[in-house]
Amino acid sequence: MKTTVLSGIALLGMTTIAAADTLTIYSGRGEALIGPLIQQFEAETGIDAEVRYGSTSEMATLLMEEGDASPADLFWAQDAGALGALSERFADLPAATNETVLEVFRNPANKWVATSGRTRVLVHSTERAAEDLPQSISDLSDEKYRGRVAWAPTNGSFQAFVTAFRLTQGDDAAKAWLDAMVANDTKVYKNNGTQIEGIANGEVDYGLVNNYYLGRYTAKDAEFPVAQTHFAAGDIGNLVLVAGAGIVEASDNKDEAQAFIDFLLSPAAQQFITLQGNEYPVRTGIIPAATLESLNTVSEISPKVDTNTLGDLEGTLTLLRDAGLL
Repeated sequence: MKTTVLSGIALLGMTTIAAADTLTIYSGRGEALIGPLIQQFEAETGIDAEVRYGSTSEMATLLMEEGDASPADLFWAQDAGALGALSERFADLPAATNETVLEVFRNPANKWVATSGRTRVLVHSTERAAEDLPQSISDLSDEKYRGRVAWAPTNGSFQAFVTAFRLTQGDDAAKAWLDAMVANDTKVYKNNGTQIEGIANGEVDYGLVNNYYLGRYTAKDAEFPVAQTHFAAGDIGNLVLVAGAGIVEASDNKDEAQAFIDFLLSPAAQQFITLQGNEYPVRTGIIPAATLESLNTVSEISPKVDTNTLGDLEGTLTLLRDAGLL
């Protein structure tokens, strides 16, 4: 069995499938992280992969619009909300696929599979905000935070958070919070990274992001003036999310798509994702990145939300449009 190396991590050779067609992947995951994995998959299997990148919501909307005529064979999403919204368009996965995944991240319906986990966190300035941290995400609409908070309404994980807010507290409560944040002059940024950079540059003091972004900055600069924290235990702002993948039912390349999913769940690929992406591995036997809090801690502070129920993406997009955020 051959062994190749990806960024210092050995990947065991996988069974090569003779692919007559190119595997087409619609990806809501960024090329900087997954590009090396795609290349390694091609090298290990002999399957050519063509990747179309965009935001998770953009790719999900495109798949819905294209229907059975979509060229996509597989959708790799940044969050479970988009996966749930498209679950009826996905082929059933073998039961064994999800059996390898930790229960907290598992999709019991076997319509998609988690490829990594993450948490929502509050990032903040270590120079201007460390002594004035909110206990709840709802506190950020208070007057003392006026103009000091960043968010990214077009981000897929933020939209999954809003869906969870709607699910647990109702549409009226979610809309009231969005409106209150808008009225409090919350600053719009295009993504998670620009929020963190905005804090470091003194533009804002707080941001709402996924846990793995800050590590990309502190790894380069130990004195980077931004830190992250969670809200009080059980707050919806501590939502646990997953990235995951599903095979498009209309695909003619299901075997190749399944091979890609098997590759993503392999120990070596999981090790790469957590070490390079600072995300949680979804199977046992993987050494998590040192910057991650333990899953026990995450379980204690996270709200009780079944990520499999976060499928009403369109309802969330409508709410965000009504709030003037899209």
